[in-house]
Amino acid sequence: MKVMNCFRLLFFCLLLTSNLLCGQKYNGVILNKKHGFPIEYANIGVAGKNIGTVSESTGKYSLFIEPEYDNDTLIISCIAYYPFSIKVSDYKKLKSHNIQLEERVFELKEVVVNPRIFKEKILGVTTESKISQAGFKENQLGYECGILMNIKKSAVLKKININIASCSYDTIFYRVNIYKVIGDLKFDNVLQEPIYLKLPKSKVEEKVIIDLEPYDLIVHGDVLITLEHIKVLGPGYLFFCAGLADKTYYRKTSQGSWKTAPVGISISVDAKVEK
Repeated sequence: MKVMNCFRLLFFCLLLTSNLLCGQKYNGVILNKKHGFPIEYANIGVAGKNIGTVSESTGKYSLFIEPEYDNDTLIISCIAYYPFSIKVSDYKKLKSHNIQLEERVFELKEVVVNPRIFKEKILGVTTESKISQAGFKENQLGYECGILMNIKKSAVLKKININIASCSYDTIFYRVNIYKVIGDLKFDNVLQEPIYLKLPKSKVEEKVIIDLEPYDLIVHGDVLITLEHIKVLGPGYLFFCAGLADKTYYRKTSQGSWKTAPVGISISVDAKVEK
């Protein structure tokens, strides 16, 4: 029995040493560079990898990074701020892992008035069928999924429509992201301020509508509209109605690589689209 206990102790020590050698957990706070206040729900992750997280409402974050990613780039970003990039190996050497982000300055674009004609359209996936369902099945911070809206010219976005199939959370809290297409599975967020979807379960109806009118959103060309899991909600799930004729764009965590799934979650947008 003593030999067996010694063996177990040795095995535990070897396992603990192995874990310490393989990776390390880093804790820090994301801060506003000018004013010093914490930045909530910032994205922290290794570019193109499934290693990432989201800061808390207090700006705090925890990130576990293995040595194999030392030559990759860590990116910290948040809507309304310039992104911060650093080589992972250099990030690990920092005395403090508190990161400061600089507020982004948005220039007012020149308004050119042309005699253009716009038509009311509904873009995206509108199915209300619950036969096929897809969405958030776990608390993976930074996980997001959405639908590509095909817009050839310009469009004024009015509201987002989401058809929900089932929800077990007491409260849902997600961030809406709107990206312009800049390449093959490459996107850039066009929002100048965050848009959140926060509802108690009692108000999570089969159709949820997000009003975009206050944001004066004018886009040019195709856009990807997603919902992002940015807060730990506890055990549960949120599934959307889904159609088999479309595809969903998703990534598993902050700064991860985008992929597609052969089912389209029911997210659509009411818009005025240029003819």
